[in-house]
Amino acid sequence: MRAFPGRRQRVHDDESARTGPVGKGEALADWADGRVGLFKMAKANLRKVFPDHWSFLIGEIALYTFIIIILTGVYLTLFFDPSMNEVVYHGRYVPLQGIRMSAAYESTLDISFDLRGGLLLRQIHHWAAILFIASMLVHMMRTFFNGVFRKPREFNWMSGAGLLILGMFDGFLGYSLPDDLLSGTGLRFMEGAILSVPIVGTYLSFFLFGGQFPGDIIIPRLFTVHILLIPGIMLGLLALHMMLLVYHKHTHHPGPGKKNMNIVGPPLWPVYVAKSGGFFFLVFAITTLMSGIATVNPIWAYGPYRPDMVSTDAQPDWYMGFSEGLIRLMPGWEINLWGHTLVLGIFIPLMVFPMVLLVIWLYPFLEAWITGDRREHHLNERPRNAPTRTAFGAAWIALYLVLLIGGGNDLVATHFHLSINAITWAGRIAFFVAPVVVFAITKRVCLGLQRRDRDKVLHGRETGVIQRLPHGEYMEVHEPLTQGERYTLTSFDQYQPLELPPAVDEAGVERKLTFTERLRVRLSRAYFGENGQIAKPTREEFERQHHP
Repeated sequence: MRAFPGRRQRVHDDESARTGPVGKGEALADWADGRVGLFKMAKANLRKVFPDHWSFLIGEIALYTFIIIILTGVYLTLFFDPSMNEVVYHGRYVPLQGIRMSAAYESTLDISFDLRGGLLLRQIHHWAAILFIASMLVHMMRTFFNGVFRKPREFNWMSGAGLLILGMFDGFLGYSLPDDLLSGTGLRFMEGAILSVPIVGTYLSFFLFGGQFPGDIIIPRLFTVHILLIPGIMLGLLALHMMLLVYHKHTHHPGPGKKNMNIVGPPLWPVYVAKSGGFFFLVFAITTLMSGIATVNPIWAYGPYRPDMVSTDAQPDWYMGFSEGLIRLMPGWEINLWGHTLVLGIFIPLMVFPMVLLVIWLYPFLEAWITGDRREHHLNERPRNAPTRTAFGAAWIALYLVLLIGGGNDLVATHFHLSINAITWAGRIAFFVAPVVVFAITKRVCLGLQRRDRDKVLHGRETGVIQRLPHGEYMEVHEPLTQGERYTLTSFDQYQPLELPPAVDEAGVERKLTFTERLRVRLSRAYFGENGQIAKPTREEFERQHHP
């Protein structure tokens, strides 16, 4: 009699079928599988399909550089002293011997010149951080232009954007830790931005620095946030990002056999794992090669930080350059209000700084509100087939580049022998004009590409062969597209613009439309109206063209 009559005992056919001796490793694996179901879980997940396209490698570069950052950061943490206690340097770097500096700066010099391989690891850590932010930004824009953010991947989009923003701030904190003259100038920049906040700016600065700038606790605080708080949040977001990726499956580009509800590509094991593993070592090797031949952040050339000094050509890492550009392009406006001085020349850029990031981060929710589309999307869109979205993304990139150039206006002036005032005024004008011009040009280009695709589907591909007809007319011979090529050019949805409801309802009562309803209809017409997209050819048009 069984102890639980209503329950069947599980019988492992594999164990009962074994006739030979079982090794210790296999026995341990069987024991673990009987308790957590490792074999069943692995069998279900290792056969998952991943599309094979070069653009998906951008996200892998971001993942692998993040792993490199963690590995090298853990090693550097063992030798870095996050202290602002004043010491006298007696290390191996002769030009700085006898100079007073903080213990943080001294330990960074010791890592660079006294620790075997320390300088190379510092370089790898810094270059990996730069590549991480760059690959995250490119991956985010690839996701944006392909429309991958649509349902059901909104949380994935938000987690990826959160990783990018946290990575930018963690990078800023990271290169502030050595307490050299360049990083100290960056902290002074941050302190000035905080002080510009009305009413609470002074209190926030005192809370952050523990008193007057620079104080003696800012480096230990930044160290804790840099190695524990932000990386912990980023690991959580990365885990969420990867779990959602596995749960929702990967998107794939349009093509023969690729539909909205299927995935075409090699399985995770063994094909994708082998390729991905090799790619990881390739990324690690290229990062190490860059670190070995290209110096980044040579703190020994800047010297220790002193509040009364500012290094020449002081520039942040590229991903924070747009914040510097906002400050440099903004006029130095100040107003006195109720006995208080408001430094608008810094406060306004401080407010615009998060808006530059949020406008691209929150755009997918605007598009979802305009379209009202609640379907699931697993097939990528070609950028040309979403002209307004593509133009918006290109305009955002143009704005980012303008601010990036503005953040280095002094370097542009010295390298190209130009007036820094002229560069600054050009940047101010381009801040408003460049996004509009780029938006208009990009949208026109997308509409032109859509029109060309439509002509190719209806008339075929141009061959360059000119043929003379019996009545003397010359015409170019067109080669018909294959069925797969026609499918690739037409396998996308086109939304129809929304229309306002009748002015009166069925009972003859005048409708009261809200401002948001009217705005949604206007945006829908701008997105999907006559000037927003080129209608793709219908089946009737194709048959009429080929079977008149």
